[in-house]
Amino acid sequence: MKEIQNSQVAFENWRRCSFSERSDLFLKLSEVLKKNKQSYARIIVEEMGKPLREAVAEIEKCALNCVYYAQNSEKFLQDEVIETEASRSFISYQPLGIILAIMPWNFPFWQVIRFAAPTLMAGNVAILKHASNVPKCSKAIESAFLEAGFPKGVFTSLLISAQDAQKLIQDPLIAAVTLTGSTPAGRAVAALCGQYLKKCVLELGGSDPFVILSDADIDTAVETAVRSRTINAGQSCVAAKRFIVEKSIQNVFEQKFVKKMKDLVVGDPLDPKTDIGPLSRIDLRDELHKQVTKSIAMGAKVLCGGEIHNAGGAFYPPTVLTEVKKGMPAYDEELFGPVAAIIAANSDDEALKIANDSIYGLGATVFTANRATGEKIAKEHLNAGLCFVNSMVKSDPRMPFGGIKQSGFGRELSTVGIREFVNIKTVWID
Repeated sequence: MKEIQNSQVAFENWRRCSFSERSDLFLKLSEVLKKNKQSYARIIVEEMGKPLREAVAEIEKCALNCVYYAQNSEKFLQDEVIETEASRSFISYQPLGIILAIMPWNFPFWQVIRFAAPTLMAGNVAILKHASNVPKCSKAIESAFLEAGFPKGVFTSLLISAQDAQKLIQDPLIAAVTLTGSTPAGRAVAALCGQYLKKCVLELGGSDPFVILSDADIDTAVETAVRSRTINAGQSCVAAKRFIVEKSIQNVFEQKFVKKMKDLVVGDPLDPKTDIGPLSRIDLRDELHKQVTKSIAMGAKVLCGGEIHNAGGAFYPPTVLTEVKKGMPAYDEELFGPVAAIIAANSDDEALKIANDSIYGLGATVFTANRATGEKIAKEHLNAGLCFVNSMVKSDPRMPFGGIKQSGFGRELSTVGIREFVNIKTVWID
C-alpha cells in the first residue's frame, strides 16, 4: 500500500526533527482546532449525534492535549542516566516507526488526538483507521494536521474496512498498534499482534461501578452520577454504569436520581437545550433495549424510561433499573447508552465486593464523606485502572488512562502513555 510507504519515508525525516520543531507544530495544531471548533463540532454531531456543546468541549480538550504534550514531551523522554561501572550508561527513548490506530466513533476527535499527540511527539508517525460511521471526522483530523504544517505522511487517515486494517497489522512496516473499542475487537487485534510479535495497547469496554456509601453527600453523589451516566448519551467506556448503594440510603438516592434523570431533555443535538442526543446508530439502540428488556424479564424494576423513545430515530430515554442482580445483562454486561443499574448492598464490604464483581476493570468511583476511607478504597480495594473519590471518572492528559481485566492493557496519556510506543533502549559506554 503506497500510504504505508509514504508514512515510512515521512518517519525517517520526522524522527530527526527536534522536540522543539515537533512542539511548534502541535502548538499550531492546537490553534487550528480552536479556530475551527464550531465546524468540527458540527461534523461530530452530524455523524454520531453528540449534543453540540459536548462536541465543542471535545475539540477544546483536544487542543489542550496538544499543548500539554508540546510542553512536556521532551522532559518525559529525556535520557535517564543510570550510575553503573561504565564510564556512561543511560536509558534512551527512541521512536518505533509507524503506529496504526484503530479508533471508535464515540469521541471521534478526542480518542484520536489522545493517541496522536504523545505518539507523534515521541517521533513516531501514525496511520488512522477510524470507525466507519465517522469518515468526515477522520478526514477532518488529517486536514487539521496538514493545515498546522505537519509534513505529509506524518499523520494519515485511511478510509478502510476492518478486514483491511487486519491486513495492515501484518505489514512489516507497521511497528505497533493501538485500539480503542470493544472487547471482541481487542481480542482480534491482540491475537494478530501476538502472531506478528507487535506491541499493542488496548483500551476496551467497561462497566464502571459507582459506589455510594452510607455517609456520602447524597445530593452531590446524585449530581455526579447523572452526569457520569449520561455524558455522550451514556456512550462512554468510563461512564458509570452500575450504581451500588447501601440499603440504608437506597430509597432517598433512587428518588433524587430518578428525578434528575427524568428532567434531562432528549432531542435535537444541535439545540442548546438538549442534554441527550440520539445514540450513534439504530442497531446499537436496539441492542441496548434488548439488554434492558431481558433484565426486566429477569426481575429488574423500571424506575423511569425503559421504552424506545417516541421521537423515533436512534433516541433512547434516560432509564433507571433497580433490583438488579447478578446474571442480568444490566449487572454483567456493558450498557452503552443512558441506562443506570442500581444494585443494593448491605454494607461497605459488600458494596466493594459487588463493585469488583465484573469482567471489566476500567474505571470506578466511590462517594464517602471520609476522604481517608475513600483514598484507601480507591488505592487498595477497587480493581480498576482509574479510581476516583467523590468525582466522576474522566481522562486527563496529566494522568495515565487505561484498564485491567477485559478492559484491556497498556496506558495512554501522562508520562506513562508517551513511553508505550518507544524503544526503551539501554546505552552502555565503557
